[in-house]
Amino acid sequence: MTNKYRMIQVGTGGQGNGWCSRFLPPNIADGRIEPVAAVDVNPDVLINAQQHLGLPPEKCYTDIERAFDENPADFCTVVVPPAFHESVVDVALAHDMHVISEKPIADTLEGSVRIAAKVRRAGKKMGVTMSHRFDQDKTTLRRELRSGRAGAIDYIICRFTCGLRNFGDWGAHFRHTMEETLMIEGSVHHLDIIADLADSKCDTIYAQTWNPTWGEYNTGSQGHVMMTFENGTRAFYEGAKTNASGFNGWSQEYFRAECENETLIMDCRRIERFPYQPKQYSREGQGEEVQLMQQAKWRNEWLIAQFLDWLDGGPPMETNVEANLQSVALIFAAIESSHTGQPVKVQEFLRQAQEEEEKAHAA
Repeated sequence: MTNKYRMIQVGTGGQGNGWCSRFLPPNIADGRIEPVAAVDVNPDVLINAQQHLGLPPEKCYTDIERAFDENPADFCTVVVPPAFHESVVDVALAHDMHVISEKPIADTLEGSVRIAAKVRRAGKKMGVTMSHRFDQDKTTLRRELRSGRAGAIDYIICRFTCGLRNFGDWGAHFRHTMEETLMIEGSVHHLDIIADLADSKCDTIYAQTWNPTWGEYNTGSQGHVMMTFENGTRAFYEGAKTNASGFNGWSQEYFRAECENETLIMDCRRIERFPYQPKQYSREGQGEEVQLMQQAKWRNEWLIAQFLDWLDGGPPMETNVEANLQSVALIFAAIESSHTGQPVKVQEFLRQAQEEEEKAHAA
């Protein structure tokens, strides 16, 4: 049996507008969500909640405390810049609410670990919308790899390259002024997808991030990452925001999985397989095309539905906050590696942060 849950939307501009106009409405139409209020520090973007969520002006706030005090709800969304995630989660937990948040959990590993611990201690549920992993093409590629047909995975390659070098090209201005923008705002999706395809926790990561002179970013608009997983799979990631030309931007990424029995390539949403044939060379476009899976919801629409199923008493969504610490650990271990020039043991890196949080909480 499904229930209808009261929701407060936190963040209605930028990506928040996407939540108001595209991601939430299908689940509202299914009778599973009742929007009761919306919050944004910019009053001009609250119109998005009025137009798409049907909220009256008096239910749209710039003061989060007032919004939560005046509108009892079952859960809230968090669609604000990562540096402000923890403060929103604090308000939600103080009002006995569950949470579904945009990635990453927070803008630091320490903040992410604190949030996960706070949610656990409060006995609430929190999901993180790693939307790109749950897109149609990535889900199809994952199905092919998990089917066993390809055999053991040797290594995975991912390419994400964009020509967005000028200030403002990558949407919100905070992406151009923040530290390590590629890793925190971009690669958080791609390394998460790689780990999901590898079907294993990452053991060791080595990364280099930088910003070329022509890139109008603070730091880290470009990056290379090498990963080794606990099951022996290896991976290489190329990410770029300031190239002269973009070839594999958002939702058009390139993935290649080199496996025992075949090579699988996904390029701009098209997947093809190349079975093992001795002493033969191939080119993309010559393989057997894999038809994409079909279903009603993908990405955030699907993840919101998974979150609601979890609230109904179903199993935890795959990207629950505890599980998603692995994704955050990948990003901040990569940043640590870039800063130190040394490989980082990811699980030790995460475990140390969790132990430090426990000590701080007990003090």
